[in-house]
Amino acid sequence: METTQNPNDPFKKDALYQGQDKFSPIPLTVSSPKINPIDKRLVKATAFETMQYQANQQISIIKQQAELLMEQARKIEERMEISRKIYEADLNFEPVIGTTYHVYEKNGRTVLSLVAPNEWGKKMPFDHHVCSATLLGDKSWDLVK
Repeated sequence: METTQNPNDPFKKDALYQGQDKFSPIPLTVSSPKINPIDKRLVKATAFETMQYQANQQISIIKQQAELLMEQARKIEERMEISRKIYEADLNFEPVIGTTYHVYEKNGRTVLSLVAPNEWGKKMPFDHHVCSATLLGDKSWDLVK
């Protein structure tokens, strides 16, 4: 029994390539260009390596940003500690924002002064100079180094 191919058969129509010959995914004639099958393992491995490289670059950038944020947090903590020490000191005046002050200790007592260590003359009236700091706009203190 011979089967006849009906071009209007919907199942047969879906099975055949219907577009232009030059865009066919399969060779239609002997003179068609050779179509080599792809190595799926190679495609997947290359794609995975590329994705992994890009992800590692992004992770590296995020780590650098995190390190910067941690450094900024450490500086804020340092300013808080300095500020706490200064506000526990004897204040005989109201500090002005943007002005540099000097912290001294004598007999276990902390004192804030406008006078720098090199401005005392022959003898400084305190046991030692603790630090110099500038009052910032947020009322925290920044060490002068």
